[in-house]
Amino acid sequence: MKKIAILATNGFEEVELTSPLEAMKKEGFEVHIISEEAGKIRAWASTDWGDEYKVDKTLSEVQASEYNALVLPGGVINPDKLRRNEDALSFVRDFFEQHKPVAAICHAPWTLISAGVVKGRKMTSFNSIKDDLINAGAEWVDEEVVVDQGFVTSRNPDDLPAFNAKLIEEIKEGKHELQHA
Repeated sequence: MKKIAILATNGFEEVELTSPLEAMKKEGFEVHIISEEAGKIRAWASTDWGDEYKVDKTLSEVQASEYNALVLPGGVINPDKLRRNEDALSFVRDFFEQHKPVAAICHAPWTLISAGVVKGRKMTSFNSIKDDLINAGAEWVDEEVVVDQGFVTSRNPDDLPAFNAKLIEEIKEGKHELQHA
């Protein structure tokens, strides 16, 4: 059975966690919500705080080697917090170094920029962080979903159907030798 990590903290965009989570569970994957601290994390639901979600494991309890893929939901608050957490950045980098699929949507690439894994990669994101990605060396394109050697990115919640489909396809394909940090 494929085991997937969703890395998030308070302020993640709710539907960007719940939609991929449901799609992956429907495929029979075991999915864990990983966060900085135990307990619950609160979603941001479009314009206000949303529901709370149980954290399955903390960053200190897990290693990338235990998972087949990583999913990073966006929201503005969530990736801005995670990109300042060295344990989170190390966890993210490990997936790239182990050639495993990584999927990020909306503002989540902020965390990837700080992890140092976007240079030379073709990707998309929420339009407002386009310049951040270009400045970090990424080839930014405005498409609903972009796949670059097991690295899946999308722009916003409207892209979730395409994002989820590609995410599942990449997880089923497994490791991509050309996936790299």
